[in-house]
Amino acid sequence: MISAVVHTYNEEKNIERCLSSLSFVDEIVLIDMDSKDRTREIASNYKAKIFNHPYTGFVEPARNFGIQKVLGSWVLIVDADEEISKTLADKLISISREKRVDYCRVARKNIIFHKWIKHSGWWPDYQIRFFKKGCVSWSEKIHGVPLTRGTGLDLEANSDLSISHYNYQTIEQYIARLNRYTNISAKEFFLSNKKFSYRDVVNLSSKEFINRYLVWEGYKDGIHGLALAFLQSLSEVVTYLKLWELENFKEERISLLESKEVISDGQNETQYWFYNTLLKEPHDFISDLIWRLKRKLSQHG
Repeated sequence: MISAVVHTYNEEKNIERCLSSLSFVDEIVLIDMDSKDRTREIASNYKAKIFNHPYTGFVEPARNFGIQKVLGSWVLIVDADEEISKTLADKLISISREKRVDYCRVARKNIIFHKWIKHSGWWPDYQIRFFKKGCVSWSEKIHGVPLTRGTGLDLEANSDLSISHYNYQTIEQYIARLNRYTNISAKEFFLSNKKFSYRDVVNLSSKEFINRYLVWEGYKDGIHGLALAFLQSLSEVVTYLKLWELENFKEERISLLESKEVISDGQNETQYWFYNTLLKEPHDFISDLIWRLKRKLSQHG
């Protein structure tokens, strides 16, 4: 028996697509966090078992709560803005009938601003979503890594066997979620006694851009990749400035020269990775010499 766990909060725009894709499961357990729209009404049409959970702003507590409510020996975790393909459904049914594995990592296809993002760290975006009951649980922290026991299996990372995730669809949605997630992350830092440093604002936002756009080849996603690299970088800036706010905007004296050096270091690292990435792309002999020289110079500031 396969039970699907879906958590919701004001998901009337997504929930029907999600639940329609779960016709192959034996039970749908929906954990709703006080939705104010038609989410629960729509879900009732799919014979979902609906339970209420206090709103937390992130999914992990609701997932653990939902797992406790299922009757099935296998559990499928699905977000309300996700969809399971027929091919993936057939594969999961097949796995549930075997005894080889205890949990599965499934690739997730993130569709952001109406485009499947194939680079930028967004693919294959493996998620542990299918498992025997009792073999997986989540920590009660935002984006917490699930705790597993037993034998795992990674399904092939291709479009047919992936979960379709209709992620950020507008800039407004991205900013709203960024605001919520950065509130939670900043509070977790504060409670763990992490101290604010303006260097973190510069260095970590710079590293996030470099990773997203250059190391993880976000440039291959076109303007989408560039936009997401900037937005993810902004998330780091906001998180650490909110930590500063929680410390009551404590005064920290910074000399002009010191701030210039920190910012210049970030710019030099970015330049290094730009030239390093260009050297991996098709180019001629002269460009090779020039880019190697500029890469070397960027290391020395």
